[in-house]
Amino acid sequence: MSTHLVQLFTHPADAWMEIRQEEELHPRHYLPHLLLMALIPALCLFIGTTSIGWSLAGTERVRLSVASAAELGVLLYACCVLGVMIMGGFIRWMSRTFDARPSLNQCIGFAAYTATPYFVAGVAGLYPGRWLALIVLGAASAYATFLLYVGLPTFLRLRKEDGLLYSTSVWAVGLLVLVTILVSMILFWFNVLSPEYLRPASLG
Repeated sequence: MSTHLVQLFTHPADAWMEIRQEEELHPRHYLPHLLLMALIPALCLFIGTTSIGWSLAGTERVRLSVASAAELGVLLYACCVLGVMIMGGFIRWMSRTFDARPSLNQCIGFAAYTATPYFVAGVAGLYPGRWLALIVLGAASAYATFLLYVGLPTFLRLRKEDGLLYSTSVWAVGLLVLVTILVSMILFWFNVLSPEYLRPASLG
């Protein structure tokens, strides 16, 4: 897993070839990568929201209680894993339009590795901040898009023309899935879990 993690950022074309070979030999080879990498944003956000917090006005910082931060971390982890699986399902469903017949596991594996930049970007959760989050997520989105366009034709063995169209379709659906899951997660957390905030007067 660590080899592919480095290769996806240094030699993505080679990484996709190796990932494809491993997925053909072991259909669920992606699972350790997905389950471990999805922990990064969940754990980092837990640490950041409980130990550092975020600024509302001036130097005042607001943190979450340990219980609320744990709920947020678990919810984020579940959404990361579920989102990748949903995206894998869509990739397989859309494959009917093209000359490709990947298995569901292959499609979920492809989605898991393509989402790697988002998982790595979760490190920004250690220091919660709106602008930092926007910058990091923007960079992660750009590189994930690059991995998608480079990897899909290789992973599914498509012609270049079909790969471009297929990748664009996957990108559009992926954006919809990402926004839907994030909005649903935030609404559920605010309206159902009712987070507990700790302001300076209540700290210490």
